[in-house]
Amino acid sequence: MKQEEYIKGRGAQQNTPNKFFQYSYETRDDFLEFCRVEGEEADQNKTQYIPIFPKTIVNKVTSPDVGMQHSMNPYQGCEHGCIYCYARNTHEFWGYSAGLDFERKILIKKDAPKLLEAKLKSKRWKASTIVLSGNTDCYQPAEKKFKITRACLEVFLKYRHPVGIITKNALILRDLDVLKELTKHQLVGVNVSVTSLSEKTRRILEPRTTTVKKRLETIRVLSENGIPVNAMLAPIIPGINSHEIMSLAKAVSDNGALSFAFTVVRLNGAIGQIFTDWIHKSLPDRAEKVLHQIEACHGGSLNDSRFGIRGRGDGKIAQQIHDLVRLARHTYFKDKVFPELNHDLHESFKDGQLRLF
Repeated sequence: MKQEEYIKGRGAQQNTPNKFFQYSYETRDDFLEFCRVEGEEADQNKTQYIPIFPKTIVNKVTSPDVGMQHSMNPYQGCEHGCIYCYARNTHEFWGYSAGLDFERKILIKKDAPKLLEAKLKSKRWKASTIVLSGNTDCYQPAEKKFKITRACLEVFLKYRHPVGIITKNALILRDLDVLKELTKHQLVGVNVSVTSLSEKTRRILEPRTTTVKKRLETIRVLSENGIPVNAMLAPIIPGINSHEIMSLAKAVSDNGALSFAFTVVRLNGAIGQIFTDWIHKSLPDRAEKVLHQIEACHGGSLNDSRFGIRGRGDGKIAQQIHDLVRLARHTYFKDKVFPELNHDLHESFKDGQLRLF
């Protein structure tokens, strides 16, 4: 593939067919040649923000191995463009591709704060930690413009309800004032994703994300302000970042993280095709080696859907990853504990203020 054909600033290099559609869209070579001759752009590679209006915003998580009971996502699709992202497949439910569409067609839920408030005020609702970004990053670039996540955090504070956050964007520091207020009542825990200490690796894996330096700084600033941080060293990809486990653990611990979690990469649904296409274009010298090592972690397949095993992997390579994780926890997190969030305040704040009687 010619260098100029590589779509810079994006993870996926194609739009895979939507499994729910009978027909698929294909860009033909003769059309591309016509555009070249005419001096036109076949693809402008621009991000679109598309408002949508769901009736609910809080999702019950039924998967037993995800580690959360409820989640909410102010945005669907994610401009970060992480090539391995499991959330890509969900874009097909909206009628789009899991490939480039996932990064360029961002669905905006402007009513999210209002829907969240209605949920927290419901008499039937019992406090249960709701995780922002169970699917897509709540601090992706769209948040700078729309500020939906900040508005939701203000709702959580108003009703004294526990909230978890997963992000890889330093934009979270913009909301440090709200996060500090939530922390006073032990109502927030932040998970910061750090996949590599190499900027070169970060740029090709996660093209529109915050730099490694900024992510470590984010962990440090949050920790210095008493906000508990768990680092997400995920996913671990054999042959790409698996050799960094110890150094990653040390770096996040040195910057104040109280714990870390990890997953072994799995390429389910359309992600297998997207990742395979990407790695042959981005890392052609090691593409087959990496793909075979991923397969070795999932019984010879790029994906394993078995609960409890799918995110951990099995086999010798997966076992080596687990051994390094255990050593990293013993070495750098031996005396650290991530605190439990407070679920006892919310009932007294159902109407938005403390009940005296």
